[in-house]
Amino acid sequence: MRRNQALTTYKKGGIHPAEYKLTDKSPVQILPLPEKVTILLSQHIGVPAIPVVSKGDTVKVGQLIAQGKGFVSANIHSSVSGKVVKIDSLPDLTGYKKSAIVIEVEGDDWEENIIQSTDLLKDITLSKDEILEKIRESGIVGLGGAAFPSHVKLILPRDKKAEALIINGVECEPYLTSDHRLMLEYGEEMMVGIRILMKVLNVRKAMIGIENNKADAIYHLTDIASKFPGIEVYPLKVKYPQGSEKQLIEALTGREVPSRKLPVDVGVIVHNISTAYAVYEAVQKNKPLINRIVTVSGKSLKKPSNFVVRIGTSVRFLIEAAGGLPENTGKVISGGLMMGKALNSLDVPVIKGMSGILVIPEDETKRKPIEPCIRCSKCVTVCPMGLEPYLLMSLTQNGNFYRLEKEMVLDCLECGSCSYICPANRPLLDYIRLGKTDVKKII
Repeated sequence: MRRNQALTTYKKGGIHPAEYKLTDKSPVQILPLPEKVTILLSQHIGVPAIPVVSKGDTVKVGQLIAQGKGFVSANIHSSVSGKVVKIDSLPDLTGYKKSAIVIEVEGDDWEENIIQSTDLLKDITLSKDEILEKIRESGIVGLGGAAFPSHVKLILPRDKKAEALIINGVECEPYLTSDHRLMLEYGEEMMVGIRILMKVLNVRKAMIGIENNKADAIYHLTDIASKFPGIEVYPLKVKYPQGSEKQLIEALTGREVPSRKLPVDVGVIVHNISTAYAVYEAVQKNKPLINRIVTVSGKSLKKPSNFVVRIGTSVRFLIEAAGGLPENTGKVISGGLMMGKALNSLDVPVIKGMSGILVIPEDETKRKPIEPCIRCSKCVTVCPMGLEPYLLMSLTQNGNFYRLEKEMVLDCLECGSCSYICPANRPLLDYIRLGKTDVKKII
């Protein structure tokens, strides 16, 4: 790849929110061990895992504590060593109670087969089937937010074939920098992870998409990629929500994924940059998914940071490590500013798909008065899926769910571009989410 290569992006819609990348220069720090962890058994799309330990059991770091049942599910491993003190229904990030295992930390004893050395392991000795099984056993899920079990994504339908692997390094959400720092600090390990994914998919080409506001990551990974045949870095114009799978595919290949279709239908498979790193650790070092990098950020935080966090650590523990909760806090959000969800408690645990914790000042969380729609069509202009958000909101309000399905409400990415741009402050996304939920129930 030439470094002066023309930048590309997707065509329909998109916005340019302020970025607030406060932690892009903050090296990743290893968070100290908490006193206990709460490990939810449903951290992925699909069937929740089933406990294979009991109250009173002693577990090690990396030990299987819950087994994924069904095709779409994922194993859960202990992120700490200690004693299982509770298996119960406890609040998750939404506030609803879900099955969880609580472990009190006692030391830091790891499973013997996990390689803890930081040495880079390049040689990929396992076969395709062995790699797939290793990824399944390790509980790897998509770390871009969706948390879809990775082994399922790598098993292609018999009538489909992938031509290329796309690696998502866009990280277009305001504030988040966990992927950015991963690319800068663990670039070689990530490249080996990409080679492993290429071997499973039997493809010769991998495309790493990175927005141009991460020039240091683009230059760094371009140098590393020159040593790995078939892997190229592609700089992209900055535009939200380019980190969405369908928009990234269009930006890199010019192909548009049809409604209700998957990336493999246009010949590609997409994985997040952090997922590639997790695959490296699982296949090369026998390490299951027990930790991840989380950005903890906010304008009023004393020490916005990027932390390596053990799964199950409480959000409160992360915020304390970043200097404590500011007095003027209005909301704490799990995920990014645009698509994240507000938390009703700081005592909920970090899960596999959590890429960030944002602390938002009170004066930025107050909603402005909702005004009548002025038919300006701005929401239509910015929708990356070519939908009509004003119409979808109206249909939801009127309970016209069959028309909602006809108007492709299920194609909505829930990116929030429509609500962001609306001059009448209409809660478009809130109603569209409600409409999507009801349409899914009807289907």
